[in-house]
Amino acid sequence: MNRQEATEVAKEYLESYVESITDHSRKGNKKAYVCPICGSGTGRNKTGAFTITPDGLKWKCFACDRGGDTLDLIGYVEDIDDYNSKLTRAGELFNMTIDAPAREYQNQDTQSNMHTDTKTETNYIDFYKQANKNIQATNYPEKRGLSKAILDRFKIGYVENWKHPNASEHVTGSPRLIIPVTQTSYLARDTRENIPEYQKEYAKTKVGGSDIFNGRAFIEDLDKPIFIVEGEIDALSIMEVGGVAVGLGSTSNANKLVDELKDKKLERPLILALDNDSAGRKAQEELKQLLQAKKIPYIIAELTTKDAKDPNDMLVRDRGAFEARVEKAISEARDDKEKYLETSTDNYIQDFLDGIADSVNTPYIPTGFKGIDEALDGGLYEGLYIVGAISSLGKTTLVTQIADQVAKQGHDVLIFSLEMARSELMAKSISRHTIMEVLQTGGDTKNAKTVRGITAGVRYANYNDTEKELIKNAVTAYSDYAKHIYITEGVGDLGARQIRETVEKHVQYTGNTPLVIIDYLQILAPYNERATDKQNTDKAVMELKRISRDFKTPVIGISSFNRDNYNNSVSMQSFKESGAIEYSSDVLIGLQLKGAGDKDFDPTEAKKKNPREIELVILKNRNGQTGTKIPLEFYPLFNYFTEMN
Repeated sequence: MNRQEATEVAKEYLESYVESITDHSRKGNKKAYVCPICGSGTGRNKTGAFTITPDGLKWKCFACDRGGDTLDLIGYVEDIDDYNSKLTRAGELFNMTIDAPAREYQNQDTQSNMHTDTKTETNYIDFYKQANKNIQATNYPEKRGLSKAILDRFKIGYVENWKHPNASEHVTGSPRLIIPVTQTSYLARDTRENIPEYQKEYAKTKVGGSDIFNGRAFIEDLDKPIFIVEGEIDALSIMEVGGVAVGLGSTSNANKLVDELKDKKLERPLILALDNDSAGRKAQEELKQLLQAKKIPYIIAELTTKDAKDPNDMLVRDRGAFEARVEKAISEARDDKEKYLETSTDNYIQDFLDGIADSVNTPYIPTGFKGIDEALDGGLYEGLYIVGAISSLGKTTLVTQIADQVAKQGHDVLIFSLEMARSELMAKSISRHTIMEVLQTGGDTKNAKTVRGITAGVRYANYNDTEKELIKNAVTAYSDYAKHIYITEGVGDLGARQIRETVEKHVQYTGNTPLVIIDYLQILAPYNERATDKQNTDKAVMELKRISRDFKTPVIGISSFNRDNYNNSVSMQSFKESGAIEYSSDVLIGLQLKGAGDKDFDPTEAKKKNPREIELVILKNRNGQTGTKIPLEFYPLFNYFTEMN
């Protein structure tokens, strides 16, 4: 923030600052303070000579006759004369990031305060040594999971009654853990379990400015993965279990971190693991953007469970689990570079050539429909095929007929049926065989059987010998290839994950990679109950696409259409939740009644035709022509498609 804004913000900290540096008592509804400058207000009645105005922005001592705002009080208490130094100190106390003063403002302060000495940084090395000798006087580090070895390594110390170096003699001290950051800056962390409310804001006080903790890791450990965390205790926690960590000290130090890294050559990516809260996630996102802008490699690691706030909290809760997470992150960071370099296509040339050789044996799978195979350059290849239509146009029938015709070639087919029972799909195939035989032999179509005619056992007593023979022949024909068809039923509980597991199991048990069919996409079990239908469909389509790629096999998904497409010609916009379907599919196929979209088209009349005249339209073909229309005849009663001449 700019300096004017910082000045106004500092004024609002007046009451909490006063309460952190002096005693107070309560008289009625008012607080009575001991003046932190002259010490007045400690008499028998403890009336307090120091008051704060009702708006909380100004103070006045009636004993020493001083007054002003927060910056004025900081100046009196810490013996600071010029405005810039007061504001800088306020930034340290209240954790504010403040723009540097303009040159003319700096000059103005210098000229108006010629008697003021230039501020010099204090070297605290001797103080650290003395505090470190006294570390055994507290069990706070033990409660935080820190060993003596790590305390000695970083010269962590303890002071029983610590006061800020610039505080007045009237300020009350508190027990503090001293964590050296640089020779001239350190963190004084209050070790009390119950810190008074008015002092909590200063429980973590930085002296000498806010610097990066263990910044020497960027010199000594560049060959190792380095964790970036927020607090010094968090960094110590990671190093406690064998990692290398740097503490930002403040989320405002992100730019300082990037500056330190600009001339460094990291052999491993940084591991970002900031606090598990909204502020930490926001800071991590900002740090990611800074690292990306400077082209500094990094990965993200989750070192905490959902109920742990930060790495130290996780160390205290479950040291073993925390250590395992740190080791996993280190392993991933170590392997990250090698994994990335392996993505160079030079590493895949032989696999590419082997794939060409392997494809000689199984270049594609013919659908059994000559016109469709010609439009698809021979048949079905590895990829995601989506078939859609309005109701009653036979989209399930067409795809399951393709499944039968593929199975006849000796190729395994997995059908995941989310709407129809296994017995119904089997009956459809047997019904189809009855009409096929009738048409091939020139028999009476009245003898062909519907699904109900196949499954309703009560009707068999009334069938003549011709009908019974026809059903028997149909069952025999179906039995010849049924061993290659596997049907999995599901009712709202079947999702892409189960489909993948079933495909894996099939390959494991049979050694064959199957054609995969899903009927239908929109009723797959959702990945997330809270997500929208579109989000769940998009996720399902992408997972099916991965299955086709991972197993190098065709995957056919059946999709419903939007209601407003019942009288219109098919298009990519016809598909429900069409975002992922349109973009992720390799081949997009639509079925429509012949003449759909024409001015005088009547869908009711078109459906009355027997057989119905259907057009199969190739809407998208990633590796071939689009717009091709293939005329088909559909016998809906007997679940049978045939190609028109």
